Amino acid sequence: MKIALDAMGGDNAPQEIVKGALLAAQKYPCEIILVGDERIIRAELGETNLPITIRHADEVIAMGEHPADAVRCKRNSSIVVATRLVRDGECDAVLSAGSTGAAVAAAQLILKRIHGIGRPAIATPIPTPRGTTLLLDSGANVDSHPEHLVQSGIMGSLYAEHVLKINKPRVALLNIGEEETKGNEQVKAAYQLLKTLSTINFAGNAEGRDIPRGVFDVVICDGFVGNVVLKFGEGLALTIMKLLTEELTSNGGAKILGSELLAETFRNLSKRLDVSENGGAPLLGVNGCCVISHGSSDARAICSAIRVACNYVDSKILERISASLTNAPAVETVTGLR
Repeated sequence: MKIALDAMGGDNAPQEIVKGALLAAQKYPCEIILVGDERIIRAELGETNLPITIRHADEVIAMGEHPADAVRCKRNSSIVVATRLVRDGECDAVLSAGSTGAAVAAAQLILKRIHGIGRPAIATPIPTPRGTTLLLDSGANVDSHPEHLVQSGIMGSLYAEHVLKINKPRVALLNIGEEETKGNEQVKAAYQLLKTLSTINFAGNAEGRDIPRGVFDVVICDGFVGNVVLKFGEGLALTIMKLLTEELTSNGGAKILGSELLAETFRNLSKRLDVSENGGAPLLGVNGCCVISHGSSDARAICSAIRVACNYVDSKILERISASLTNAPAVETVTGLR
């Protein structure tokens, strides 16, 4: 398996990106192609016998640039070159911690969308007491029509079943209440479409509090709402950990925190809430594996994201999504794709 890794994307590029590649090359059966400025990458990589090579790209798309315009104009940028490697069959997956908009635009313009998908969606796994809840879309498209939410439900259900290994995943639509009549026009229309599908296990509406509780396996929404939910959750988790640490270390609590049992519990909790454990989120709905990592990703996060890419390819989820949309008359009828 070959992974095209955008070595120039992210807040900590290229240092942490290269370190993450080195970690992954030792843990997973894959070859990694680092894409970016060869001179800079070579200085970070040094000499290694691991299956890592470099593909030169002398441009970088900055966070503030218009994604689609930058992808069209900067044809030799690291994310564009890396995505072309997947399109041309040289690599099985592309991974970037750079501009999310640029990664999504490159995937749509170069890899193209799967037939039957109007908008791709970023599927982000969220840790819960019951395991994992898959949230999509978490930022690929800020405006979605009801049929796009239905497509997200289909893709999310397949990913949860075949990659996360969840049997008959419960799919829910994010809303302001459980009742079928609640929500804006977009959500109410999506609900009516979803409840007629026989290809997924639609379980109704989910409220925001249901996501961290793990009540549902897949929760769907548009990218604007999903991104707000995701970043709020990240901030809340960090705040809770900070407040907990302050309480345990105040008024002589440092001795309590130092106890072996509590210290182990605290480490386990930190690990479960650490975004580096998942590393990256796949962009579902394009003709190829594209994994998007957090801009602040460190080496561990990049290594984990490479694992996500490997699991995506191994599961043949792309083929499963394509087959589901092609062969299921119920899907075609409900979404009006044909």
